[in-house]
Amino acid sequence: MAAKRTTKKTTASKDELLQYYKDMLLIRRFEEKAGQLYGMGLIGGFCHLYIGQEAVVVGLESTTKDGDKRVTTYRDHGHMLACGMDPNGVMAELTGRIGGYSKGKGGSMHMFSKEAHFYGGHGIVGANVPLGAGLAFSDKYKGNDNVTFTYFGDGAANQGQVYETYNMAMIWELPVIFVIENNGYAMGTSVKRATKSPSLWERGAAYGISGEEVDGMDVLAVREAGLRAVTHCRSGKGPYILEVMTYRYRGHSMSDPAKYRTRDEVQKMREERDAIEQVRKRLLTAKATEDELKTIDKDIKDIVNAAAEFSKESPEPDVSELWTDIILEAS
Repeated sequence: MAAKRTTKKTTASKDELLQYYKDMLLIRRFEEKAGQLYGMGLIGGFCHLYIGQEAVVVGLESTTKDGDKRVTTYRDHGHMLACGMDPNGVMAELTGRIGGYSKGKGGSMHMFSKEAHFYGGHGIVGANVPLGAGLAFSDKYKGNDNVTFTYFGDGAANQGQVYETYNMAMIWELPVIFVIENNGYAMGTSVKRATKSPSLWERGAAYGISGEEVDGMDVLAVREAGLRAVTHCRSGKGPYILEVMTYRYRGHSMSDPAKYRTRDEVQKMREERDAIEQVRKRLLTAKATEDELKTIDKDIKDIVNAAAEFSKESPEPDVSELWTDIILEAS
């Protein structure tokens, strides 16, 4: 039941391209600012940036409707912004302030928003995958047509709980889209050294799960594949796997110098495959002007700078917050 690999180039209107451009640019500028704040000591602990992978989540979020859910790993800031969470709240959480989405107690890796149906970044590799199936089980039980996007990386794709989840998701025909964000490296280990499988999505065939490989540097290709996956799940056919081939420009985290790859490799991706630059070129072809794009960039920078100021001005949580949000007593 494994499906096709996609190479089809798709089209979009100028307005659609502008929205994708804005959404991806917001993620990139936000992450650049987060990197700066980390270097200044304003963000503590771990911080994993999404720079380079913006087309994945922006393309897939464009296929969602109200009620759809998403759960991901610790490289999660981009997912939050793409699903409409407030940059102020996200940045304040990164800096450990009370104005953050988890009141400053989750930090970069562990914030969530029930209102946005964003069920967290999770620090244990692969552990969010069964949670995603559980969210999808809830929707199937309730009888609605919502889907859950469950994101994980190429490294997590080798974890045992992923395959237990595949099995259960197919048995119960759960409306869950497993999104493998294959950026080529599990921390510092190349995917070529971590597995002999020619692809990761095809492993779903053992459980009867359909899927495909997608160019994750092309937001339009991601959207088209996402629409196929969403249609599959909403129609009651069970789970779907998208292996989205992407690339991160920075190290695994801010503490990773990324010496396991050459500078030329990263530069080649930036110059030839950058997702935002591809959309920019399409916009210029679609009669957008350089001034129009410069204005967007300025507006995005203003939003990000405002988020940074908000995060600095928001107070740290009171010590009493250590005892809140620990347990919920059922009535």
